Amino acid sequence: MNKPPKKKSPASILAALEKREREIGVSRRALREKERTLATLMSNLDGMVYRCRNDEQWTMEFVSDGCFGLTGYRPQELLDNKLISFEELEHPEDRARVRQEIESAIKEKRRFFVEYRIQCRDGEIKWVWERGVGIYGRRGSVVTIEGFIENVTERKLSTQALQQAERSFRSIFENATEGIFQTTPDGRYLNVNPALARIYGHATPAELIGAIGDIQHQVYTDPIRRHEFMRLMREAGNVANFVSEIRRKDGHRIWISENARAVLDEAGNLLFFEGTVEDVTQNKIDQEKLEHLANHDPVTSLPNRLLMNDRLRQMMLNGQRTKSIVAVALVDLDHFKLINDTFGHNRGDQLLQTMAHRMLACVRETDTVVRLGGDEFVLLLSGAGRGEGMSQVVQRVLQAISRPSQIEGRELAVSCSVGVSIFPRDGRDVQTLLRNADTAMYKAKEYGRNNFQFYSPEMNTVIAERLEMQTSLRTAVENEQFELFYQPKIDLVSGRIAGMEALLRVKDKEGGLSLPDRFIQMAEETGLIVRIGEWVMREACRFNRSLLDQGFAPMRVAINLSARQLTRYDLVRVVKQTLKEANLPAECLELELTESMVMTEPENVILILGQLQALGIELSIDDFGTGYSSLSYLKRFPVTSLKIDQSFVRELDQQHSDHQNAAAITKAIISIGHSLDMKVIAEGVETEEQMSFLVKNGCDAMQGYLFSQPLPGAEFISLLQRETKGDGKFALLQQLCATLRDKAAPELVVDASNA
Repeated sequence: MNKPPKKKSPASILAALEKREREIGVSRRALREKERTLATLMSNLDGMVYRCRNDEQWTMEFVSDGCFGLTGYRPQELLDNKLISFEELEHPEDRARVRQEIESAIKEKRRFFVEYRIQCRDGEIKWVWERGVGIYGRRGSVVTIEGFIENVTERKLSTQALQQAERSFRSIFENATEGIFQTTPDGRYLNVNPALARIYGHATPAELIGAIGDIQHQVYTDPIRRHEFMRLMREAGNVANFVSEIRRKDGHRIWISENARAVLDEAGNLLFFEGTVEDVTQNKIDQEKLEHLANHDPVTSLPNRLLMNDRLRQMMLNGQRTKSIVAVALVDLDHFKLINDTFGHNRGDQLLQTMAHRMLACVRETDTVVRLGGDEFVLLLSGAGRGEGMSQVVQRVLQAISRPSQIEGRELAVSCSVGVSIFPRDGRDVQTLLRNADTAMYKAKEYGRNNFQFYSPEMNTVIAERLEMQTSLRTAVENEQFELFYQPKIDLVSGRIAGMEALLRVKDKEGGLSLPDRFIQMAEETGLIVRIGEWVMREACRFNRSLLDQGFAPMRVAINLSARQLTRYDLVRVVKQTLKEANLPAECLELELTESMVMTEPENVILILGQLQALGIELSIDDFGTGYSSLSYLKRFPVTSLKIDQSFVRELDQQHSDHQNAAAITKAIISIGHSLDMKVIAEGVETEEQMSFLVKNGCDAMQGYLFSQPLPGAEFISLLQRETKGDGKFALLQQLCATLRDKAAPELVVDASNA
């Protein structure tokens, strides 16, 4: 039989109750601790934890303290949607989408993730990211929704900025006019833009990438250039302005300029090359034209003095090594000035071209024919044991020159006088050989022309004549037997006088005036050019001051500097003193320099010109295109204007045989000048056709016989007075400039002789 349960005593029951009460207390304390921990965790979350009923308003049942930092509202203001419902904080444009996404997730019994905007209490718009889940009741329906909402504004804005940057880069990449590329080190294209495809003659980037698998041999006409590209990449990690000739898809050759860099990974390993490509074919053509122009005579295309100096030095060095002789033959066309004056410069130029071709036919390919200028040529002849052979060459030249020439239906006949000096017998430097050849040439003229003479030390007569000329020049300097004439410069926009150039004239013994051409070289050699230049500057500034005192509008007077003034004399001090004495503003003085002068000592010249510019003086390059040997210096010189040499202007007439080349070169010079923010002036303008071309191509100013020859001071003042009074000829000139600028009205005719 089972024993009845033993009855518990009151004391044991009480003890059991006390034990149970202690256990409950421990559980409550543990629960409160868990609640505090959970509250702390939720408070530290950078966002808001919530639970809401699954009703139409999504009524909030719980909101964590992170609500305030996120929205600016206190948790109690959102509980039971007391002040505002959270859905009302959602941006109106996002609200429908958010509800649809959450309801779809609940319906499909999955978690939801949604990104949208909210409007905070202070009006700030924030981007938030919400994730949550539906809580199901006993009947299987969603009773509440629990989730977490965090602020992702900074990340969102960064992403948007990144996307915008990517879109911008893609737009630049796709629409750039320069080619952009990425290539592997072994010479394959990884990525190219449409511009590069167009430059290389392909329809699309994909076509280019697919067609070219070996850049070195398929793109570069000279594969060595790719080796040079790779060498620079290995040494410096980049290339800049890397110019090469390449083949397009159609086989046509063009010139490109590359800028590229090597792209490395974090470990320093080469990944690929990236860079840009620009088609510089036209620039290359223009540069070659200007370089050819700098070293060649524009009329005959023969080497000029600059190139002659270099070639003669090379021939002398080779002569020293091989113990051979070099002959310098100075050829002067007899009475050529008479032909120029009688038949005009155009026919004179044609005759010079004919004579150049004949001389070239008389020499070997290793010899050189040079045009010094005017009617003077030089033959550079070399070769071991060619003494007698050189005489035969000169004799052939005499015979070739003397043959009659047909120029525009006219038969013209000229002869020449030739003087020959021999290296090393007659000199061991360029200047000595030329000087002695010149002496021998004058001896040939004494013997009746149409012959040649070798230099000998006994040729004292010519030297004596030069000494006499030197004495006359010194006398002219001492007695200031000079006079300045002034040629107006015409602004091709307004058609008005915009300045003047001071030109030197020399008074002879009979009181007449002559051009100083025959004295200039001697003045340079003797140093007298310095004193002459100072006189010209003083007189020109004094005259310009008198114009201001008479009430004429301020204008610049331009004077020509000599090489010795520029590089071997305290020019800046003289200019300051002259302006002070004349009381003339610095901006009323312009100094003109030739290209060969500024290239003599370019670094020193840049310093001097900078000091002159600081005074406020205008600087210009005269005879631009006839002697410039390093275009890279041009942008460094602080000059404000370029003067197109009259040899190009003269050839702008349609009937001139070299019209197209002259037009192309003139356009290039105007373009270069304007791209460097310089004014461009054309000199020697003699016809309306020349003026029309200059105006239509944007030339800024001109001077020449079309408007006025150089005038004495009094006549120049009279010209200014006529302009001030509105003389009809000036009005006609202004109307012509406007008409040519518009390219609309029929051409007008200017009577330059009465202007």
